[in-house]
Amino acid sequence: MIKTKHISLDDDCIKRVAPFVFKHGGNFSAAIREMIELAEDTLSDKSLVVDEHLFDWLLDEVDGRLIPDSVLDVMIDKSLSGNMDNLNKFINKRLTKFGWKVNVNIGYDNMLSPSNMVIQVAGAPQRTRLIARMISQFIVKNLSGSNQHSPTSFAIKSVVILDSETRVWLAKSASKKEGADSITAFFGSLEEVARAIKSRPSLWKCIANRHVGSNYQMVTIHRNYYEDILSGKSPMGEIMIETIAKRSVKDIPLQEILLLIKKVYEASRVVDKVDIHDDTIILFHTYRSKDAIEKIKKQLIMLLEANGHTYDGEITTSMVVFSHKPDIGVMIDEIVNNLKSNENSLDQEIITFMTFLEDIDNMENVNTSISILGKRIGTTLIQEYEKENGIKMWDLETFQKAFSIIDSKIRRESELRLDGNGLLYRVGKCNIISEGYKFDEYICLAAREAFKGAANHAFGNKIDMKIKRSLSHGDNYCEVIIQL
Repeated sequence: MIKTKHISLDDDCIKRVAPFVFKHGGNFSAAIREMIELAEDTLSDKSLVVDEHLFDWLLDEVDGRLIPDSVLDVMIDKSLSGNMDNLNKFINKRLTKFGWKVNVNIGYDNMLSPSNMVIQVAGAPQRTRLIARMISQFIVKNLSGSNQHSPTSFAIKSVVILDSETRVWLAKSASKKEGADSITAFFGSLEEVARAIKSRPSLWKCIANRHVGSNYQMVTIHRNYYEDILSGKSPMGEIMIETIAKRSVKDIPLQEILLLIKKVYEASRVVDKVDIHDDTIILFHTYRSKDAIEKIKKQLIMLLEANGHTYDGEITTSMVVFSHKPDIGVMIDEIVNNLKSNENSLDQEIITFMTFLEDIDNMENVNTSISILGKRIGTTLIQEYEKENGIKMWDLETFQKAFSIIDSKIRRESELRLDGNGLLYRVGKCNIISEGYKFDEYICLAAREAFKGAANHAFGNKIDMKIKRSLSHGDNYCEVIIQL
């Protein structure tokens, strides 16, 4: 029932009513009714009046966080997922009621069974990002098999954020997980960080205070990496890369691993900055010790070698420049294949390799190249033995038998025997030393690295390897002890 009442309004009240009157085409009664509805919503138990500046600050603070499902379900009824027009109208009506000054337009190729959608949200930047995030989450969560017309799932394909507009493109995806991952990638960059801080606030507060207090001179590394340093090893740092990539280093494409190196090395503060130019890596550092810089260089070269790519490094005062050397990698592969087929001995192949390095003017980094070659030889030959004999798990006895065969390919007379909880490897006669070749030290280095490569493949970080004696250093024999 409609009742007629006479009311008195001053000029200030008239000005406040004017936008609603204009909206309703001059219908003053309709304008008053809408204002009453807004007041009712605002004063209800589910709404609060918040200062606009405080509200925008709160929106900035939750940027990068996702809206919890429990909140999302209350804000938008799931039944609206069956009709994009109804969803669009509902959201705009709610935004108008709350005075957000934001307008939403959901575009689609089919109202009931869309395969592609575009969400356009116009208004203040902080607000458009939140509303775009909310609608995207709703669609990904509720348009994944919610009715017989809907596709299997939706995922975000791209997001464009402008000064006064946010646009989101969504399309069919292969799985619901892909949709959830896309939400996190585009809108939830701080979600994992926030959960981690909330779960262990005292730890993260301490870490933040230490980094800030030291002007970010703290280095954060994995415990296994630190353990290798304490035990005198030269860790590659592959565990930090693999933790992020969630796969083995050897399975990561080159351009992806270069970006991961930049991310890990900069975030952990191992170096100050990493620049990537095509396939060239430049590390910027402030280390004072030449030995420390040399070890960082070696670690990164071995990491890239594990990825299947040959690099060398040039050290300057404040930089280390790593250059991709695919031609050296090709030559190394050729030598390894020759040794696998028993075409030549190791010493012959190393002499050929050294000549090759001289021809391409790469003698400055000869030790690095020889180390890579030796490690590749040992790793490849032990992998071949592993495959041929169906080995799933290595132990010292199995490794003893395998490397005896590898040594025969390298043409050395050696003895491997179990010694308590370890393995004693002793070379009593080596034609590399006895025949006095021009490149004795390099041939010996390659043979030593071949053993390391084989042992590291078989046992990984579980071994402790110590070189006790060396023929090249004047001892009567070479001796290495491996302990698990």
